[in-house]
Amino acid sequence: MSAIDAVTFWDEVYVSRLAATGPRPNARLAETVAGLSPGDALDLGCGDGGDALWLAGQGWQVMAVDISGVAVKRLVALAGAHGLGDRVTAVRHDLDTSFPHGEFDLVCAHYLHTPFDLDRAAVLRSAAHGLRLGGRLLVVDHGSAAPWSWNQDPDVRYPSPQEVASGIALDAATWTVERADTPRRVATGPDGRTAEVTDHVLLIRRTA
Repeated sequence: MSAIDAVTFWDEVYVSRLAATGPRPNARLAETVAGLSPGDALDLGCGDGGDALWLAGQGWQVMAVDISGVAVKRLVALAGAHGLGDRVTAVRHDLDTSFPHGEFDLVCAHYLHTPFDLDRAAVLRSAAHGLRLGGRLLVVDHGSAAPWSWNQDPDVRYPSPQEVASGIALDAATWTVERADTPRRVATGPDGRTAEVTDHVLLIRRTA
């Protein structure tokens, strides 16, 4: 499917719901990053902006990217409203064709799933190469479908964290897998519903 189809799809996803005023960070981000010293972070597929705003509030300098111009515009406004406009740079970016420039201490990719063609392994490999020494790549994928998910295909298969790591194919002499597991939690959807979901968590650190 064409890039314009993907842009239209995701713009419509955000237009179809009210703009978030106080989006929460993803649980796996908060538990992973809480003890780290702030630095430069890249948020891939920023969506409503909960992760970017939380990181900025913790002292990180954040570049947040999304294919949806609607999501990006909303995040710019929201960061300003929260007094974080100087710590959050939000830009529209199609990761299928290019990758943001820069060096980062943290790159996070939460639920970077799409019904359109996207070479995720290449995107995540670029993210790993964009890390500074000691920097971390946090990839959190769906391990199950929540009732409010846009993808309710009963036949969908969720690759394990180990499979995702294998697909990225990083040199073990330079990058180390620090976490690869499938924890469960109770999540709250945009409409307030709750459900138990499985996350696939992969944390990779650049060690050389």
